[in-house]
Amino acid sequence: MPIANAIQRGSIVYVYNEKNQQIFAQHAGNGPDDGLMGYTSHSVSIRRGRVIYTYNDKGSQTGAHHA
Repeated sequence: MPIANAIQRGSIVYVYNEKNQQIFAQHAGNGPDDGLMGYTSHSVSIRRGRVIYTYNDKGSQTGAHHA
């Protein structure tokens, strides 16, 4: 199911589908620049340190690149 919303609460990013059901949650990091970078209907980007990680709509990591 497509991603409908992604919200960061503290150091956790929660990702929800169109039915407002949680699909997955990921640690957002603890640094001042860490956290949710953005999301689309198919992916979520989270920065931890100097790396931005991308996750698909199932919560699997699909990529990582230096920020």
